[in-house]
Amino acid sequence: MSYFVAAISNGGGAPEQAYRKMQRAGACPEAPFAEMFKFEVPSLTVGTLDSLINLSDDLVKTDTIVESIVRKIEKAAVDLNRRGGDNLTVGGVPAPRYIQQFAWDYAKYPNRRPLKELVGLISGGVSAIDEELKQLGNSYGDKEIALQEAKRRKGGSLLVADLNDVLTEEIMSKVEVHDSEYLKTVFVAVPKALEENMEASVYNIGKDLVGYGGPDWSRDPSKLGEPVKFGTLVDRQKERGSPVVPGSLVKIHSDPESTLFAVTILKGQYEAGFFEGEDFQPGKTVDFEEEFTKSCREKRFIVRPFTWDPSQSSKSAVALEQLEVEVEGMKNGLTRWCKTHYGEAFVAWMHIKVIRVFVESVLRYGLPVDFTAVLYKVAMGKEIALTEALDNALGEEKEVEEDAEEEYHDFVLLKFEP
Repeated sequence: MSYFVAAISNGGGAPEQAYRKMQRAGACPEAPFAEMFKFEVPSLTVGTLDSLINLSDDLVKTDTIVESIVRKIEKAAVDLNRRGGDNLTVGGVPAPRYIQQFAWDYAKYPNRRPLKELVGLISGGVSAIDEELKQLGNSYGDKEIALQEAKRRKGGSLLVADLNDVLTEEIMSKVEVHDSEYLKTVFVAVPKALEENMEASVYNIGKDLVGYGGPDWSRDPSKLGEPVKFGTLVDRQKERGSPVVPGSLVKIHSDPESTLFAVTILKGQYEAGFFEGEDFQPGKTVDFEEEFTKSCREKRFIVRPFTWDPSQSSKSAVALEQLEVEVEGMKNGLTRWCKTHYGEAFVAWMHIKVIRVFVESVLRYGLPVDFTAVLYKVAMGKEIALTEALDNALGEEKEVEEDAEEEYHDFVLLKFEP
């Protein structure tokens, strides 16, 4: 549905004459292109000619910005309810009816204030609405993502599911879990197609991570009495291998897509300190778990961070239910917000339209202010026909420049769709 706002000079005559002229141009039986309504343009503060010229350029940008915010609210409402924005109203009535019955809000937008100040008041209010929509939309989006992630973990494969929801007490009773100073049991999920590969290669994962070189602790009698080398005198990296403890691989659980294994690894390795000149550099502990996880990832094996907690399953269910309640509450709140602020933004948009009509009419027809404006509700598919009819009836005859970049008329004409 399209609307045109047209304004022509009264030429010193009565406004009713201009009104009838515009009615005959496009909203009568001979030219049935639209339905016409009176369009109230209040008496606004004119100011100087320079200020009007500058304001005219700014108004076009402001009009576009305010309209974009109206569209954002519309889109948010549609996305929230998966339906059209038919439930959005302006002051309790549908937007088309508000447009057709438009009346300037003198209490909210005093008409005697300077035009630039008035435009700033309107655009500032709409900008605040836009900022609030961004904040509410981001909060709702983050919460919805958290809910989808929780559902994914709840119903996904062993590669992503919360293992406390999957592994029962009976399953865990058969698994020996280590978490000591030196050993740790980790849980590795692999796609079903890679199950045999995991079983065949697990003891070679991270085969260069651990240094197994060290003092010769053999009981070779020929070496008894010889000094044993420690610390930096020993090449710990002479022999290297995987941190996986031999024989520790256990298949725990499987689903149609993946299989979960438990495997015990060395937690880390201490590297001895040393003297650098007269300064002693302290030793450090190398953590194997992170590097082991990276090595698994290269083979498409996923190490799942997991601590068995029998009560966690019920906690997860409660947390998921709580998330669903929070998302629904935020959705309802944002829906109510859209219904309320859509009307505010739309009212602001229409007032900007009215100011544009006033400014462009004063610039085109001069002072004193003497023009009449009407609103056309364009019949379906009659936009071009109405434009041509208005040009013929209200404009001057001239050759049309085919390469003209901007649409020009001999009268004030604004086109928009609510």
